[in-house]
Amino acid sequence: MELSNLRPAEGSVQSDNFRRGRGHASGNGKTAGKGHKGQKARSGAPRPGFEGGQMPLFRRLPKRGFKNINSKNYVAINVDRLEAFDNGAEVTVSALKEMGIIKKENDGVKILGGGELTKKLTVKVNAFSASAKEKIEALGGTAEVI
Repeated sequence: MELSNLRPAEGSVQSDNFRRGRGHASGNGKTAGKGHKGQKARSGAPRPGFEGGQMPLFRRLPKRGFKNINSKNYVAINVDRLEAFDNGAEVTVSALKEMGIIKKENDGVKILGGGELTKKLTVKVNAFSASAKEKIEALGGTAEVI
């Protein structure tokens, strides 16, 4: 690999900088890539999804559910996964990433109460279940919400 050999990935760069309708010699003259006649050759062609007056597919299909824009997508971890840390250690989101316990944090990390914990830890994450908080604090550790 050398600097002179670097190129963008195949198909990732698409240029739309050539001028259409500038004569035969340009390779894109006369009909300017629109073919001969027809609705799509003229200005004011229909918008994407238009089916010629037929009820469009996106309106024929039933609408289901509800997407809450305020919902949070937490990464859930059981307390037994915190056994990887040393006694008295501080557990943060970045520390969990470094140890390889989580890959990415999404909207935050939540500690759940599954499994057993035997070490006193200071845990600073976005959320805790009631049982997880109870287990951490029973061993003299602290559970802080950041």
